[in-house]
Amino acid sequence: MTTHAWLLLAAYSAVLLALAVPMGRYLAHVMEGRLKFAGRVEGGFYRLCGVKADADMGWLQYALAILLFNGLGVLAVYALQRLQLWLPLNPQAMANVSPDSAFNTAVSFVSNTNWQGYGGETTMSYLTQMLGLAVQNFFSAATGIVVVIALIRGLALHSAQGIGNAWVDLTRVTLWVLLPISFIYALFLVQQGVVQNFDAYRDVKPLETVAYQEAKNGPDGQPTKDDKGNPVMEDKRSDTQTLAMGPVASQEAIKVLGTNGGGFFNANSAHPYENPTPLSNFVQMLSIFLIPAGLCLAFGQMVGDRRQGWTVLAAMIVLFIAGAVAAMSFEQQGNPQIAALQVDQAVNASQPGGNMEGKEARFGIAESALFATITTDASCGAVNSMHDSYTPLGGMVPLVNMQLGEVVFGGTGTGLYGMLVFAILAVFIAGLMIGRTPEYLGKKIEAYEMKMSSIAILVTPLLVLLGTAVAVMADAGRAGTANPGAHGFSEILYAFTSAANNNGSAFAGLSANTPFYNVMLGLAMWFGRFGVIVPVLALAGSLAAKKRIAVTGGTMPTHGLLFVSLLIGVVLLVGLLNYVPALALGPVIEHLMLWK
Repeated sequence: MTTHAWLLLAAYSAVLLALAVPMGRYLAHVMEGRLKFAGRVEGGFYRLCGVKADADMGWLQYALAILLFNGLGVLAVYALQRLQLWLPLNPQAMANVSPDSAFNTAVSFVSNTNWQGYGGETTMSYLTQMLGLAVQNFFSAATGIVVVIALIRGLALHSAQGIGNAWVDLTRVTLWVLLPISFIYALFLVQQGVVQNFDAYRDVKPLETVAYQEAKNGPDGQPTKDDKGNPVMEDKRSDTQTLAMGPVASQEAIKVLGTNGGGFFNANSAHPYENPTPLSNFVQMLSIFLIPAGLCLAFGQMVGDRRQGWTVLAAMIVLFIAGAVAAMSFEQQGNPQIAALQVDQAVNASQPGGNMEGKEARFGIAESALFATITTDASCGAVNSMHDSYTPLGGMVPLVNMQLGEVVFGGTGTGLYGMLVFAILAVFIAGLMIGRTPEYLGKKIEAYEMKMSSIAILVTPLLVLLGTAVAVMADAGRAGTANPGAHGFSEILYAFTSAANNNGSAFAGLSANTPFYNVMLGLAMWFGRFGVIVPVLALAGSLAAKKRIAVTGGTMPTHGLLFVSLLIGVVLLVGLLNYVPALALGPVIEHLMLWK
């Protein structure tokens, strides 16, 4: 790693910790209903919607409310895509989206995945982008936050029958956290140069005619290939360039703040209209981790022991820094086959050598690799570089980040409840080792809690590995790979890992906008999201009903360096070992072939 990379990582970590403290306090105040000015606004809203704000929900009622809320969201986003040609705010007359792509996109944005098998500026109208996708960016982020708040209540309460009110929780986090921060953030992005308008796209004349090659598509819309399996290219020329417009800043703010990741443009945060400056790039990286880090400290405050929140946050930071150092180091090494040609890839003196393929020259290797680590740690999926162009081991870092279960900060709420499930598993393992009944925060961990924890941990590996196996065996699955061999396998593995863990980034060499992948990945996204949420809420209900037991001299402390080490070990051993054979078939083999 270069000195620049070390300084960037240190500055980022320091600023993040400084912002996480007030964010954690504010989140706890909001979710505990301690904002003095919120009562009247919320009260009128509840009366309008017929919500009984003081009604406490059991875990099953809470889960059904969440499923209903998100199920209606899927239907709304699907309908907008299928009807957008006849709806307003469509200056480019974008056609209606195909049924399979509309299904995939609706599930994707509702599940906080934001997987995009389409190009935003060539597919979606402004109305679909705003009323469909951007609205779900708020609601899906709110869903993750309220689920972890319900789990925190389960740990904080004792002998209770309920875990809160889903409608009240969703209202509070949307009104007082996501909306105000996103509004201010969008104004900052506009100041930096992100576009925000309803204009039609603009055709401009470049300084010179552009000659380029483009893959030739067959009747099915997929790239045609020659006898050797390589894409057939055709020469094209253009003397005009179309500049896409639209309400970008308002969607960009919640895209990163809510760890959603779906870009207005196909190039996502590598596009200058989404991420125009080094400052906007740094702030976007901060935004992705801001709420997940704040939730850790809110957890400590709400359970009455701030040390618990700092312990979980410390484990996340250690795993994050390890991944960031690895990614930046691997990318800085570059490609040995290009190095053998004595090609100097240096952009400037601060970026000597390294793998610049698929990266914006204005960001460079350090900012690109750090962004890739953050976005895959946080289940965000926004990208400012193309992960498919990373070195084999450099690309394996984002893949491993997701396969850990998106618990290294993770999405808004999802990362913390995933890490708390691992914490419960860690105290169970420790209890077995020392011959004591495991307990966490004064609650006994018994058979039911372990069953729910096991389901929550094993759902995503099952979806990833089964989905990858089916895609590799099916002709329709193999047809989407642009690269044969180990890298093609990595593209498929990455797609199902991203979908089931609700990340949304991709090894974009995979042509995934097909009926096969749209349906398969859509199912993986839905069950990867709610197949975890339901057992987590069941776990919250069980813990809330338990009596609190007194701390004794034999109680294992769940704070401090020892528990941080135990928690990290459990995450690595339990979360990652499921995928080791698959990783060996993909990026590991590719690395050995590259460096032979």
